[in-house]
Amino acid sequence: MQGSDGQLDLFVSGVVFLDIIFTGLRELPARGTEAWAPGMGSSPGGIANLAVAAGRLGLRTGLGTALSTDVYGEFCWQVLSGQEGLDLSPSRRLDDWHSPVTVSLVYDRDRSMVTHGHPLPVNADGLVGDLPTARSAFVSLGDERAPWVRRAADAGALVFADVGWDASAAWSVAALDVLDDCHAFLPNAAEAMHYTRTETPQAALRGLADRVPVAVVTCGSNGALAIDSDTGLVVSAPAIEVDALDPTGAGDVFTASFIAATLWGLPLRQRLAFANLVAALSVQHFGGSLSAPGWGDIADWWRATRRRAARHHSASSEAELAAQYGFLDDMIPQGECRSPKRATATIAWLPEAA
Repeated sequence: MQGSDGQLDLFVSGVVFLDIIFTGLRELPARGTEAWAPGMGSSPGGIANLAVAAGRLGLRTGLGTALSTDVYGEFCWQVLSGQEGLDLSPSRRLDDWHSPVTVSLVYDRDRSMVTHGHPLPVNADGLVGDLPTARSAFVSLGDERAPWVRRAADAGALVFADVGWDASAAWSVAALDVLDDCHAFLPNAAEAMHYTRTETPQAALRGLADRVPVAVVTCGSNGALAIDSDTGLVVSAPAIEVDALDPTGAGDVFTASFIAATLWGLPLRQRLAFANLVAALSVQHFGGSLSAPGWGDIADWWRATRRRAARHHSASSEAELAAQYGFLDDMIPQGECRSPKRATATIAWLPEAA
C-alpha cells in the first residue's frame, strides 16, 4: 500500500517461488526409502520473503514480479496481496508459464532444497513495470544488470543489495559493478570473502567499504558486521540464541529489517542488532515469508527479555541483552501489537472455492 503522497517505503523486484517446507526431519531419506516429516508449510518464497518481512514491520512495500495464472501463482497472489497487503501493481500475471516451486527439507538446524522452474519470459527490467516512487529499493545481484536500479537511485531511492551463491565458482568482481548505484550491500560471510578474495569476514568487510556507503557482512551464529564507509566506523552485533525450527528466509528477514531500521534513522549498531533479532525470531517458525515476525512477536520477546533481566544480576547475560535492546522501548507501537498469521499446512483454498 502506498502512502497518502503515493510513495512507497520500499520497492523490491525479483522472482517469487512457491515454497513447500518439510520440517522436523531427523535426516535426509536414503535412496529408495521414505521419510515422514512432522511439520509442513507452504508459502510464497524467493523475493516474497523480503517483501513480506518488510510489510510486517510496517513499511509500505511494493513488489515487482511475474506470477503465473496457474493455481500456485494464484495462491501466491492472494497471500501477498490479500493477506499481506503488498502493493502488486508493478507486477505482471503470465499465462502459459509454470510457477517455480522449491521444496525445502529442514533437518539438524539446516536445510536442503530442490527447485523446479522454467526461464522467465521477461528480463529483469520486465518484472518492474512502471517503476513506482519509493524511499528505498532492493535488488539481488545477478548475471543481468537491471536498468531499473539506476532509475531508482536517480529518483532518490536508497538502494540495498545482496547477492546469491555463484554456482559457477567464478565470483566475478564485475557482478558488483551495480553497487555504484547502491547505498548498502549485505552479503553473507562466504559470499563476501569470495568476491573480495579475502580470508576473514572482517577483511571482506574492509574490502567492500570502497564500493558502497554501508557494507554489512552476515556471519550466521556469529552475528553480523557493518562499516560506515564515510566515517570508517565498524560495528558488530552478536546473534540472538533461539531454538531454530526452519532457517528458510532468515537472510531475507535480516535484510528487510536492516532496511526498515535505516529508514527509521537508527544508528548503525542498532540497525544490526534489530536485524539480528527479527531474523532470529523468524527461524522459530516454518514457512519462509510467512515466518517473518511482526511487532506482536517483537513486543512479546522484549517483555520476556526484560522480565528475565529483572530476575538476574545486573552483570548477567540477560541484563546485557536487555541493555543492548533498550532502544526497543521507543520503537514498539503503543497499544495492542498483533502477531502475524503463520504458514498454513497446505495450499490454501481460493476465496471463491471456500
